Amino acid sequence: MAPTVLTKRADFLAANRGLRVARPGFVLLARPNGGEGMRYGITVTRKIGNAVVRNRMKRRFRELFWAALPEHGLPDHDHILIGREGGIERDFGQLAQELEIALQRAAEGKGDRPRRPRKGDRRGKQAGGR
Repeated sequence: MAPTVLTKRADFLAANRGLRVARPGFVLLARPNGGEGMRYGITVTRKIGNAVVRNRMKRRFRELFWAALPEHGLPDHDHILIGREGGIERDFGQLAQELEIALQRAAEGKGDRPRRPRKGDRRGKQAGGR
């Protein structure tokens, strides 16, 4: 069965609490989804570049997922690629190798250590007056 696309913001936020594997061109997030099959999502922020650059990066990531997930993806997991600054200049073959390695590390449960909250980050705190 082919992987399906994540569309809901809640799924992306939930995956952010899962396993994280950072590579030079991207960050892979993987999290069990409770038997909903293999799903994937892609996100590229405006910090990366203009719309043309971001869309090009998303197309490259989509091709990477289509090639790698059927063979190397984790069953019943959500997989999300977050674009990083150097991802657009990296060689496509090199990105494919890095994705296979990242998926293998995720399958072994060897994610990077959790990120610590950024200084002044209010996420997780109750929003309200100052």
